[in-house]
Amino acid sequence: SAPALFEPYVNDTVPAVDEWTLSQSMAADTSRGGLSQLETHYQTFITEQDFAQIAGAGLNYVRIALPFWAIETRGSEPFLEGTAWKYFLKAIQWARKYGIRINLDYHALPGSQNGWNHSGKLGSINMLMGPMGLANAQRSLDHIRIIAEFISQPEYSSVVTMFGITNEPQASAIGNDQVEAFYLQAYEVVRKASGVGAGNGPIVSFHDAFLSRSDWAGFLPGADRISLDSHPYLCFSTQSSAPISSYATTPCTAWGADVNSSMSNFGLTQAGEFSNAVTDCGLWVNGVNQGIRYEGTYVADPSFKSVGSCDSWTDWQAYDQTTKDAIKQFALASMDSLQNWFFWTWKIGNSSVTGKVESPAWSYSLGLEQGWMPTDPRAAYGTCGNTSPWTPPLAANQLGNDKSASLASSVSASYPWPPSTIIGGGVPSKLPTYTPTGAIPTLSAPTFTQSGVTATATPTPGNGWENASDQAGLMVNIATCSYLDPWIGTTVNPPSPLCSSSSKRREPALEYREPMITAMPVL
Repeated sequence: SAPALFEPYVNDTVPAVDEWTLSQSMAADTSRGGLSQLETHYQTFITEQDFAQIAGAGLNYVRIALPFWAIETRGSEPFLEGTAWKYFLKAIQWARKYGIRINLDYHALPGSQNGWNHSGKLGSINMLMGPMGLANAQRSLDHIRIIAEFISQPEYSSVVTMFGITNEPQASAIGNDQVEAFYLQAYEVVRKASGVGAGNGPIVSFHDAFLSRSDWAGFLPGADRISLDSHPYLCFSTQSSAPISSYATTPCTAWGADVNSSMSNFGLTQAGEFSNAVTDCGLWVNGVNQGIRYEGTYVADPSFKSVGSCDSWTDWQAYDQTTKDAIKQFALASMDSLQNWFFWTWKIGNSSVTGKVESPAWSYSLGLEQGWMPTDPRAAYGTCGNTSPWTPPLAANQLGNDKSASLASSVSASYPWPPSTIIGGGVPSKLPTYTPTGAIPTLSAPTFTQSGVTATATPTPGNGWENASDQAGLMVNIATCSYLDPWIGTTVNPPSPLCSSSSKRREPALEYREPMITAMPVL
């Protein structure tokens, strides 16, 4: 979404292809300001003006991706620690001002939950997979807990009303049972922080992990306010040169009935991402230097043969009115079929090479400016004809109207933690794990300055921790045990022996469920 950040470093000996390598390249580039370049990006890319424009476009929700390094980094992790959180606090204030709600999405987990560039590091999956998979999962649950404690405070709970606890984990690699067990742990962590019922913390959103929506039917029955998040894209499979006008009703037939069924069989169902793309044309849509399926240059799968040039898809300055109308029709059909949706993304930055947006199908704001996105998204209602409607309402627990909502013990028992095995790692008892004895890095609250107007009340930003009885420490290394690099990959064996004979290692299940109680951290 911001190619100008990467373009100076794509020809480095180690090209910048993700935020890990970008951070390394920037840190070494002191002539341009080092890592401060990232803070400049935070300061300028999305501003209060964007939130005003989002509200003016008739949109009522934003989905904001937050990486683990907004909270902390460890070891050799090169990321800019804490800065993302500082600007997320600004987003909360702007959202409140303009009547917008926030879906906070935990987008990049320690070790990577999918091995893709947007997880922080392109390569292997190390979260819930491989020899450090369980330890990285423990650390991730800590981050989910820290975020949940902050956003469940009454000062923020009415603005940050949804929490996507993991973006796009790959169940095909990690394992279905493993993902489901992790999701249950994350749900319990959030609800321990927030409590149960409407107004008590956020809706907990689970990404479908690239399984079908129907695979999640009946997941966690009785749970308080959960949502299923899918990212339906047409552009990452078979490529076609058919014009955009031929896709006028494709979203309706591809997604509409399935979403309605999921609303009945799971509950609240939403699309955390969709775009106007029907091909993978665009600058680095597949990742930096990863090529394009449409043009037959896709690095990850050379079996894709060229369909033609992407120029007609990306040269938005040459779109005629017929093309713009066809894109708008596709957008309206997508909105109507998906019902509850977030467009990915609000803004695509200009290329520093060409000086313009090179991936127009992914920019809502450019579409508004150029006339291929609706100025009022309510115009989408009825586009698909509503041939298989979902009949409301949701159940009381799904709406937060059941203050005693809880999971039956038999449901919890169906998803044991830790899982019986970690793919690429082995049985949990043979894997490195952490112990809950560290100090919790409580997230900071915003600061307020007076602007010449006498305040009628003193703002209370909270202390960062909603549930004062939640006093377990941060998961950290056991001093007498051995650990691998958390990003080591899945082809290395666990340390042996794990711990010295003088240490008594606790079972992983007990490390989370019955943590050592430490003094409440100073907030």
